[in-house]
Amino acid sequence: MKNFATIAVLAAVTLSGAARAEEPHLVPAPAIDVSAAASGTQTAVLSGGCFWGVQGVFEHVKGVRQVLAGYSGGKAATADYETVSTGTTGHAESVKILFDPAQISYGRILQVFFSVALDPTMKNAQGPDEGTQYRSEIFYANEDQKRVAQAYVAQLDAAHVYAAPIATRIDPLNGFYPAEAYHQDFLAFHPNYPYIAFNDMPKVEALKTLFPGLYLPQPVLSGKAGS
Repeated sequence: MKNFATIAVLAAVTLSGAARAEEPHLVPAPAIDVSAAASGTQTAVLSGGCFWGVQGVFEHVKGVRQVLAGYSGGKAATADYETVSTGTTGHAESVKILFDPAQISYGRILQVFFSVALDPTMKNAQGPDEGTQYRSEIFYANEDQKRVAQAYVAQLDAAHVYAAPIATRIDPLNGFYPAEAYHQDFLAFHPNYPYIAFNDMPKVEALKTLFPGLYLPQPVLSGKAGS
């Protein structure tokens, strides 16, 4: 996602005026959600292609306390960028979202995810990125999250919200491994980077338009970014 050949292709697509397969749009709220908690924080782990953009979106969501870019689905020994990029580790580029359930529910997190963070109909790919490490996946931390995620995907598919069936996987969370410091808060610090400007800043703008009550103008940074 950082090579100049990819950036050149993106520039050509931009000039041609070609549209993305699935533009961001507000999808229905989940009919089933986790009950609100009075205090504390909860965790959601999601994969939706390059973690730069997914992290950048959720850092602008009210009720979110921290978002970390990282890897889920594989072993700790292979949780580094160069190895994950081979597509052979079982890992997906993921984000770990710490949120206040008194301000935003798990189901609402998923609604933002499906509305603006990705095209959930793509399998083992997202935007210009291809490979199992860019798959769409929900890693549930408990039975409540599993129940809500499964019901929500079924709800959206039944309503034919997208032109094709949702390819998002739903699997148990068996570990999350933070990515290298230089990946953290990448969108916030590099909004004009060509990959970010074309693929990810429109998602942040869509969040602002579709969820004005949830949008935070100033992102909640991870505090883990490198210099």
